[in-house]
Amino acid sequence: MPYITEENRRVLDVRPPMNAGELNYSFTKIILNYISDATGEDYDFSYQKLNDVIGALECCKLELYRRIVSPYEDKKIEDNGDVYL
Repeated sequence: MPYITEENRRVLDVRPPMNAGELNYSFTKIILNYISDATGEDYDFSYQKLNDVIGALECCKLELYRRIVSPYEDKKIEDNGDVYL
């Protein structure tokens, strides 16, 4: 995880991430909140919780690729030509 400054961490509570490091930090905070116990002071490292996180990340990645990346790449093939024969 990128270790961003305390000041930048506070800023991310009120604005969206602006670079890959901030995005990674934001994902990490969401995940840690999900796997923390009710007090937020300890983590529930059950297989189920960890599997939930990995599954959600993987599905999010696949959906991003399917809905955004693939159509973008198709458009660039049209614009610039395909490298495959």
